[in-house]
Parts: sequence; structure tokens; C-alpha cells
Amino acid sequence: MQIADLGDIKLHFRVDGDPDGAPVVFINSLGTDLRLWDPILPHLPAGLRLIRYDKRGHGLSDAPEGPYAMGTLVRDAERLLDLLDIRDAAVVGLSIGGMIAQGLAVKRLDQVRALVLSNTAAKIGTKEMWQQRIAAVTAGGIEALADTVMERWFSRGFRATPELALWRNMLVRQPVQGYAGCSAAIAGTDFYTPTSGLRLPTLGIAGDEDGSTPPDLVRETVDLIPGSQFHLFRKAGHLPCVEHPAAYAERLAQFLRDVGHF
Repeated sequence: MQIADLGDIKLHFRVDGDPDGAPVVFINSLGTDLRLWDPILPHLPAGLRLIRYDKRGHGLSDAPEGPYAMGTLVRDAERLLDLLDIRDAAVVGLSIGGMIAQGLAVKRLDQVRALVLSNTAAKIGTKEMWQQRIAAVTAGGIEALADTVMERWFSRGFRATPELALWRNMLVRQPVQGYAGCSAAIAGTDFYTPTSGLRLPTLGIAGDEDGSTPPDLVRETVDLIPGSQFHLFRKAGHLPCVEHPAAYAERLAQFLRDVGHF
């Protein structure tokens, strides 16, 4: 485990794989930490430098009081990559992680040479919806939302397995201020215009049972970027990297090969 001291925030990060390999940066979803990507790592090819981190308010990173702004979350990622001297990375972002990835690509094309926008969008939900969720979490803790979140995160089949408990536990153990703070960041974000200006290799990934970012929403966003690819996972919810790790890793690796990343 490593901590990056960025001055106003300390972020927990981890680097796996080939230290001299082509960099791939993973940015996780709301309510998860960097372990979100654990299931796919054994299935990825050699020759990649795999960088993961807990965004502010999650995992072992600092959790200051919110609300947070999306610009702050993007700046956290930017400063971490600068600290690690990362350039020309493939950035894989899921949900809010995909929003951070879009913002990072708009701001720092020197850091981002390819995007994987997984189960995400340029705009997710409405301000009113997120304000209601923030109010519920503030009043009753994340536990109050946990069962509903599991229905959005996972397919019906996966919810019947014992493994569901692991992900439910991960969700409810995130700091309330972090979950609420990042919810506020999502509520205030509309990236349709900046994302439509991007011109870099992009893969969109969706799950056909995703209750948070349905496939049409994901496709609408990746279609903003000319030449983008789109892949739909069947029998998958919001976290297909958890439900179908081998297939997810295979599709990611194929994209990286297609764009000459390694």
C-alpha cells in the first residue's frame, strides 16, 4: 500500500504489473475502492503497468467533508499521475470514474492517450435524484440505500450468489461524507459538450442489466467521440468487471492491442 501526499489530500494508490510497461490507470465507481478491479487483474496480459487508487472519500484515502466538485476529483487524478510521472496512459473509468476519466482527457491529453468509459455517461441522473440520495445517506447512513444499490449494481443471477455480501460490505463501509461528497460531484456534472470535443481512441462498455447507467446512456456518451467502439455485456449490471472478469479483461486487452498501447 502506498500513499500519495498531494498537499490538501492523501490518496491511497497501488501499482501492479510491469513497472516499465505501458500505463493503464483504473478509476473506480461510487461506493467502491480500488479492489473493484481485483477480479480482472489475473486475466490481463503481461507488459502493462497497472495503476489504481482510491478517490477522495473512499477506501484508504482521506475523506474530507463534502460536497466535492468534479473538478476537484479530476485534479486529484491529474496530480497523482504527475507525481507518478505517468504520460500517455490508457485510462479505464467506471461510473463516476468514467466521468473523472472524461474530465482528465479534456484537461490533460498528455496524460491520456486512450479511454475506456465503462458503465458511465457524460451526465448521470438529475440534481434532484442525487440530492435525495445525499439526504438519505446523511440521515440513515449508506446502509439505508444498500439493498437498492445492489439491485442497480448487479444482475439478478449474481445477486443470488454468496459473493454479493462482499460488495455490499464494501459499499456500506465507505465513509458517508465520501459517498455524499462524490454524489454531489456527479449531481453537478454535465460533460456532453467537453466530451464531444475529444478525439482519441475510446471504448464504451455497458451491462444489459445496469440500473445506474443503462446501455443506451453509455452508448449516447461514447458516440460523442468519433471512431469510438462499444461493447455490451449480457447478464451484467453496473460492475461487469466483477460479474465477468475474464471476458472484461479480454475485451480491454483487445482494445489496448487495437490502439497499439502495448
